[in-house]
Amino acid sequence: MGLGYAHPQMRMEIEMSAPYTPCMPPRPRNVARRAINLSLSADVLDAARSLKINVSGVCDSHLREVVRREQERRWREEHADFIAAYNATLEAEGLPLDEWRTF
Repeated sequence: MGLGYAHPQMRMEIEMSAPYTPCMPPRPRNVARRAINLSLSADVLDAARSLKINVSGVCDSHLREVVRREQERRWREEHADFIAAYNATLEAEGLPLDEWRTF
């Protein structure tokens, strides 16, 4: 089986984390806001307005999530060599202090 099965929670993985969920995380307080011009499909904008959806808040929240995922993807790409080396070390040597683990 190997360490990949014994300690899967300790391995660093290259694939993306959990998929995007549509819930809106709260926007950090005291964040400067800036007005911009944005083009949206007229039918979607009209439907959102009729449903009293905060279009600015939804756009901000979704863009925040897209930026976070892209930053994560780039970090994983930039550190792929380290992640591979770390995983190889775990495969070869096991977890540090594992012999004293009581759980």
